[in-house]
Amino acid sequence: MSSGAAFFDLDRTLLKGPSGPAINEAVGEAGLTGGRRLPGEALLFGIYSLMGETLPSMALTRGMVLMARGWPAATVRQAGKAAAERLEPLVSPYARPLLADHRSAGHALVMATTTPYDLVAPLAERLGFDDVVATRYAEHDGVYNGRLVDGFVWARGKLGAVRRWARRAGVSLDDCFAYTDSVYDLPLLSAVGHPRAVNPDFRLLPLAVLQRWPVLHLDVPPGVPKVLGMEPLDLVRLIVQPQLLPFVRLDIGDVGHIPARGPAVLVANHRSYFDVVALGLTVLRTGRPFRYLGKKEVFDAPVIGPMATAMGGIRVERGSGSDQPLREAARALEAGELVAVQPQGTIPRGREFFDPVLRGRTGAARLAAMSGAPVIPIGLWGTEGVWPRSSRIPNVTNVLHPPAVRTRVGRPVRLDLVDAEADTERIMAAIVDLLPPEARVPREPTADEIARALPAGHADEAAEQEQEPRAPAAARGRGGARRAPTKI
Repeated sequence: MSSGAAFFDLDRTLLKGPSGPAINEAVGEAGLTGGRRLPGEALLFGIYSLMGETLPSMALTRGMVLMARGWPAATVRQAGKAAAERLEPLVSPYARPLLADHRSAGHALVMATTTPYDLVAPLAERLGFDDVVATRYAEHDGVYNGRLVDGFVWARGKLGAVRRWARRAGVSLDDCFAYTDSVYDLPLLSAVGHPRAVNPDFRLLPLAVLQRWPVLHLDVPPGVPKVLGMEPLDLVRLIVQPQLLPFVRLDIGDVGHIPARGPAVLVANHRSYFDVVALGLTVLRTGRPFRYLGKKEVFDAPVIGPMATAMGGIRVERGSGSDQPLREAARALEAGELVAVQPQGTIPRGREFFDPVLRGRTGAARLAAMSGAPVIPIGLWGTEGVWPRSSRIPNVTNVLHPPAVRTRVGRPVRLDLVDAEADTERIMAAIVDLLPPEARVPREPTADEIARALPAGHADEAAEQEQEPRAPAAARGRGGARRAPTKI
């Protein structure tokens, strides 16, 4: 027996939606349909995209074998290659990393779909699948004859086809994974040792929950929930508008420097736990989701912590020595997402909070080197007015004289991607350039300011720091990177 296999459904599983529109276009361009289209085709695909498979839609799919009678098989295979070019951009962003995980584990990758083999095999080849289990149209003298080979690969028919494949490959289904969205794939899900419900339709979801099968959405990071096709970040985008935050005056500028598509590492300075909200409202103006990489204290904080987790935040536990957060962030970038990092790692404490020199850890620079993604600086200012470090919760009652919070987005930082510490200095300098002029002027903080920049319950430390002489900025140097072992 081999080490097992992973079976992946196509529509609404590997792909974000149905494959039908792209395949029909390719088949039509190949001259196979004579320009004919099914009545209400767009409506049917729209319903399929929202609800998944239905008995009427699958009856039409089953009947396609008769419509295809007389088609030259070679022409259909050419149409399949054209369809693959259209379908590949529709692959869910987190599908490729999942495929890579199975490949690394030694599992055979098998696309298991009802869609005709000749039309999906080119896409499977592009994605690195080892084999395809799909409906096969019989042919005679190179022409489809209106019959099927080994039946219709759907529901129990799909399970039968998978079992035949497993016997040939010497694979036990107990060692296999199955990924699908459809309730009609229950026979297959029940037969494998590791069932996974991906973007499950409204009928499969409750059954998967009752069976305690993992529920995944390959268009968002692992662990991010979705309801009615929306993740928490989508709801935040709809609900959390600046006008609904009367306790803060937001001044957001230059968001056009954030790429409209593709991966990017967003780097910002750290002044308050409210930074997550200010940063989020800035990025969401682009209409794009983002993933936040921050220390565990952010995720443990009330209000902000649960929001950060549900929105795909990546938890970092300093001192653990683990590179797992960096790998998760790299995976998000590989999926074409935005990843936000605060290189300082923690809010500067006490007197250090007022230091005009920002010191960062090398995680953002290393992430840029790993992924090749551009690094976009963001300067945050005034967030401590909403949530000072000395407070366990933000001040949401100050609606008469709300503090001003300013964010500015800069152009990509020019990095050499060789020396992480030198690149970190460039990153921190770019952030400083986005802050208001007063941020770059050394000054002596008052005792009250020092106290507000310390965690709650550290009054003694505030008194001690007030007595400490402040080293001149020149003695501290202009470098941004901390010369010490660093992780993220």
